[in-house]
Amino acid sequence: MKAHDGLYIEGAWRPAESRDVIEVVNPVDEQVVGRVPAGGALDVDTAVRAARAALPGWAATPPAERAARLGALRDVLTARKDEIAETVGTELGAPLKFSQAVHVGMPIAVAGSYAELAAAHPFEEKVGNSTVHQEPVGVVGAITPWNYPLHQIVAKVAPALAAGCTVVLKPAEDTPLTAQLFAEAVHEAGVPAGVFNLVTGLGPIAGQALAEHPGVDLVSFTGSTAVGRQIGATAGAAVKKVALELGGKSANVILPSADLARAVNVGVANVMSNSGQTCSAWTRMLVHADQYEEAVELAAAAAAKYGDRIGPVVSAKQQARVRGYIEKGVAEGARLVAGGPESPREKGYFVSPTVFADVTPEMTIAQEEIFGPVLSILRYEDTEDALRIANGTVYGLAGAVWAGDESEAVAFARRMDTGQVDINGGRFNPLAPFGGYKQSGVGRELGTHGLAEYLQTKSLQF
Repeated sequence: MKAHDGLYIEGAWRPAESRDVIEVVNPVDEQVVGRVPAGGALDVDTAVRAARAALPGWAATPPAERAARLGALRDVLTARKDEIAETVGTELGAPLKFSQAVHVGMPIAVAGSYAELAAAHPFEEKVGNSTVHQEPVGVVGAITPWNYPLHQIVAKVAPALAAGCTVVLKPAEDTPLTAQLFAEAVHEAGVPAGVFNLVTGLGPIAGQALAEHPGVDLVSFTGSTAVGRQIGATAGAAVKKVALELGGKSANVILPSADLARAVNVGVANVMSNSGQTCSAWTRMLVHADQYEEAVELAAAAAAKYGDRIGPVVSAKQQARVRGYIEKGVAEGARLVAGGPESPREKGYFVSPTVFADVTPEMTIAQEEIFGPVLSILRYEDTEDALRIANGTVYGLAGAVWAGDESEAVAFARRMDTGQVDINGGRFNPLAPFGGYKQSGVGRELGTHGLAEYLQTKSLQF
């Protein structure tokens, strides 16, 4: 696509107040592929005012009509899926097949789910002598990351629109072209002017202005825990609602009764998917001492097969960050059994698929979110030891448990301090709530739980 040189506000593309621009770089070859405006506080203010003006009309729109607009949005995204996949591949570096299946397929499914929910959700119910109404929270400031650029946008915008809210979106500066394509799709789907607005810009400038704006009723943010703390503090001072989907350090617990080879191979694939840039990736593999060396051999062999099959990480900054963690792992005494800090290519922000053995729970690579294709394998002695290690981080976003008997895996999963657990390789469900415990965030996305984040209740007593 050709990048727009404006911001999408009140149903039209208009110039930004600032003349600054953001250069979009293809992480495969390090070439500039586009430039978009670096909007500032004045642009955010204009967008919020547009969203505020559009709110009464959109909130009063019957749910069936809101559902129809979301259905039309899903259809536009479906019709333009090839263009979107190519755009995500260009600015994120994702291989085309993965981009088509995941980066486009998943958000289309989510958009469709909210088209159905908007039509079916009971926005009014009788409770004793009261009628309880569920009403839109108001203007939503949505701040999204670069790792799943379309999915993260749809996971916020679709439920907000379904609820009757209006939105100002500030996408990640690394992947703004996908956000511009989404704005085009919103326009084509017939969403009224001002209901959705897009301001591209830098996080510390446009993102901060959006989070602080008094005209924003809810801030929905996905990103690092450090930035999430800042947004939470800002919103708390203004008594403003937040929905925060933050970092993760998920455990993949392989119990002794599991099919070891399948659990290891699926676990490695999960970590290498999207070049490791997934907040819910199972980056800590926990294996019983009796099976440990076999699991290490299987994981090293599986990682070696990925080589050229995974794309780069998103930027030079991210590449340096991931390589720094790999070097830290070596320095702290972990055993490198696949990959390493050396770049596998002369050009592009690539990181070798990397596997560490002999990782102990206190090591940096076992505690901090790396956000790259790096797997740590930890040894446990018994089930209680495995649970202690699995729960022994500040995060609690996702995880996995494998066992020969499903009930055994479920019993372990119920004791994990985490928001989502895959049982024996469970599949993605766009209707299931996604979100974390502890420092992995506040609130939930997807399905009815995701819709609830954008609603507030009013009771009428009779």
